[in-house]
Amino acid sequence: MTLPVGITRAYLATRPVDFRKGHAGLALIVQSVLGHDPYSGALFLFRSKRGDGVKCLIWDQTGLVLVYKKLEGGAFHWPKPSDGVLRLSPAQFSALFEGLDWRAVRAERRRRPRLAG
Repeated sequence: MTLPVGITRAYLATRPVDFRKGHAGLALIVQSVLGHDPYSGALFLFRSKRGDGVKCLIWDQTGLVLVYKKLEGGAFHWPKPSDGVLRLSPAQFSALFEGLDWRAVRAERRRRPRLAG
């Protein structure tokens, strides 16, 4: 899965959350714990305690959308649990959501070509 069209920011909550929480509970965590606006249009990712589940919360201008994925036969690659939030690039989000090691995804900086002179 890639980031939905129009969404350019993805944030990963580094501490596991109670997966019984729904839209309202996760939006409250985004606001009070992570310090972000859940209605900003950014995508927020939450991990399960066991590490095999991920929930994504997105505001699509008409309502909060909640996507849940449980990885079969393994666990997602997560940073060590700590307080805070990490910003993920679109490529890192895609790798994480597919169950790959997203930490290995690096942006390649290219130099601007010189003008012919």
